[in-house]
Amino acid sequence: MTAGTAGDSGTDADEDSRPIVYDLAPDCTADDVDVDDYYHAVVNGVVAYGVFVDVSDDVSGLVHESNLIGDYDVGDRLLVRLDEIRENGDVAFAEATLDDYRTVAVDHQPTVTPIDALETGETVTVEATVSQIKQTAGPTVFRCCDATGIVACTAFEDAGVRAYPDVELDDAVRVTGTVEEHEGSPQIEVEALARLTGEAADEVKERVDAGLEARAEPHDVDPLVEWDAFEKLRPDLRAVAKQLRRTVLDGRPIRVRHHADGDGMCASLPVQVALERFIRAVHDDDDAPRHLIKRLPSKAPYYEMEDVTRDLNFALEGRERHGQKLPLLLMLDNGSTEEDVPAYENLAHYDVPIVVVDHHHPDPDAVDHLLDAHVNPYLVDEDYRITTGMMCVELARMIDPDMTEELRHVPAVAGLADRSKAETMSDFVELADAEGYGREDLVRIGEALDYAAHWLRYSEGKTLVSDVLNVDCDDERRHEELVDFMADRAERDIDRQLAALDPHVEHERLDNDAHLYRVDLDDFAHRFTYPAPGKTTGNLHDRKVEETGDPVITIGYGPDFAVLRSDGVRLDIPEMVAELDEEIVGGGVSGGGHLVVGSIKFVAGMRSDVIDALVEKMADAELDEELSSAAALDHGDD
Repeated sequence: MTAGTAGDSGTDADEDSRPIVYDLAPDCTADDVDVDDYYHAVVNGVVAYGVFVDVSDDVSGLVHESNLIGDYDVGDRLLVRLDEIRENGDVAFAEATLDDYRTVAVDHQPTVTPIDALETGETVTVEATVSQIKQTAGPTVFRCCDATGIVACTAFEDAGVRAYPDVELDDAVRVTGTVEEHEGSPQIEVEALARLTGEAADEVKERVDAGLEARAEPHDVDPLVEWDAFEKLRPDLRAVAKQLRRTVLDGRPIRVRHHADGDGMCASLPVQVALERFIRAVHDDDDAPRHLIKRLPSKAPYYEMEDVTRDLNFALEGRERHGQKLPLLLMLDNGSTEEDVPAYENLAHYDVPIVVVDHHHPDPDAVDHLLDAHVNPYLVDEDYRITTGMMCVELARMIDPDMTEELRHVPAVAGLADRSKAETMSDFVELADAEGYGREDLVRIGEALDYAAHWLRYSEGKTLVSDVLNVDCDDERRHEELVDFMADRAERDIDRQLAALDPHVEHERLDNDAHLYRVDLDDFAHRFTYPAPGKTTGNLHDRKVEETGDPVITIGYGPDFAVLRSDGVRLDIPEMVAELDEEIVGGGVSGGGHLVVGSIKFVAGMRSDVIDALVEKMADAELDEELSSAAALDHGDD
């Protein structure tokens, strides 16, 4: 029994020795009463052998004439002592005479059933927080979350009319109703739904939070490859895995944005599949991922205003139409730079949480105050050789370790697609080889992913990407045939592009003895087809490096952009961009990327000034024969 405040006591309840008479709330049940305790009662019937009394709406019983002192009529009030609760449920009271007593109010404390223990046909009470409120043409559907799970609770006021309009997202509620089965999952048909306040609400929220925190703990997985540099990132990745699992448990949607290239897809697809499987398990609903996770590529190497506007509009429509919380934004292989700030600031107006896992050169001072989490090898004194795909394979395994077998080849694909020169690349390739993927197979998978990304443009292409990468794919033969087709097409199109381009490539030897190759992609490359400017510049650069064996810089430019690639030259492209922006008045210079791979934008009328100034800075750069490029990163616009 839960007591409230003393009704007529002017002293501290712990020091007051007077007998207690309980005043039960109307919704109290037999679970709230005890034999030999005293209660305020109201007569509801008079018979020859005594009177029937109510101590609450649900608890009634007989005061037998042998235990009755006075004469009473219906509606009269008296004090009673609970004498007996018989096996058949009948309750017997005796009239009580107390010269002095104190009254204590009692609120009903129902037996609360955990959501994961619901059984069809039972009438239950659930205490939970509200994660979604969806108004249908019929009932209002409240998705309620406790420490053990999520359940849909349907309440009907009138067709299309919002039931319990005072209840909002994240409120703590007490729901009573009958458990039914709906499309294979339990659902509560609501009889009563109360919004809790004060201490009662705080207790429920604390209980739910503690349970979800425990369930959100990621799995401990051994690294696929031992790598000291990578171990620095593991605590941060584990924290992100916990945040993503907690987001699913809270019923919050997740919006995944990733760079549209091989590494970006190697990063995003494993995380997407791991989250989808976790969502299905949590919601006990195969259709739940369709509503709770969406993956979309970003063509630019930063979060564009066009993309954030689309994402925000989609999120606000979801909140309006489906009663969902606003999503968590997960940025993969993108999102670490100052160019992302305007988009992040747009999301800040709506308190959308943002998590970034990236390996591009970051601007932590510019972005970190806008992020909930930021994982980047540069932040732990490492660099781009740890690709985002490598990081996200481990992230996916922390979310769902059962994915391990189908992900063993993915870090090698990501590393080769991004031309990583990490000391452990041979270990990743060897790991993939044990799964039946030779080095040439891995390279061709990366080429097929790049080719698919180009033609998918702004579309997810879930099944296509799954089949190419052979993750969450149920047809090995289709995977092989698809990779062969796309990789062959990619190679053919690259050869055609470079054959058309080659006669127009300008060459000079810089003062630091590096080779500089530059070409006007707008005039001399096929437009609006594969390969795009970034890929075109990358392949041209790779061929020149192979031909010369010397330090090489390659610039592919258009009316208002330039794509930069370098091997053997100590460049810092983000720093160069910042300097050009200050030095060239009216140039409108922006951009970035890795230290030796990146892209620059500027106003078309200042192209010559920007590129000439850029070349001067490159001519002053020191050479480093062992400096490796992060080549094949497509940073150019289409």
